[in-house]
Amino acid sequence: MTTLPTQRANNAHDRLLEAAAVLFYSHGITATGIDAITTRAGVAKKSLYNNFASKSALVACYLDARHREWLALLEQRLAQATTPDSKVMAVFLAYEDHAEYAYEYGFRGCGLLNAAAELPVGDAGRDVVRKHKEQVEALLAGYVNELIDNKARSAQLARHLAFLLEGAITRAGLEGHSDCLHQARHIAATMLEAL
Repeated sequence: MTTLPTQRANNAHDRLLEAAAVLFYSHGITATGIDAITTRAGVAKKSLYNNFASKSALVACYLDARHREWLALLEQRLAQATTPDSKVMAVFLAYEDHAEYAYEYGFRGCGLLNAAAELPVGDAGRDVVRKHKEQVEALLAGYVNELIDNKARSAQLARHLAFLLEGAITRAGLEGHSDCLHQARHIAATMLEAL
């Protein structure tokens, strides 16, 4: 099980973001108040507003950080991938890595989707989540296209793989562990072998 970084940030901005990340993921955005964030970060309430224009701005930073965190996991996995199919598997493995962090209150599924579910239509945070999911699907399409060199077919298969991945991460969040993600990766490998 991978553990989240434990080194405490030195500046108030990063401490607030770290505190918000844990609390937003564990309890949800709506249920997490400013007081809980500042208390956990060990800063005065005024520090939050000196570093973020609003709670919405803090949420946007959280979503961006979560996206960058996943991209870093993917880069680590891609560094070991030498074939197009292993690059597809790297996407699935990066999600598994994220699911296997030692979260304070256990694994609750995709933090981005959890946040999007709480945000109103039109909220900028939902756009961050949508762009992340589109980027994942585009990456899959690129890797699949290396296998079959047919953009239309690659896009269709990438969409199937993205839906498989999203279903698995949602179900894994409900179950509290990554087993569904492991199973999804094996299903994806079977789909690629059939090509």
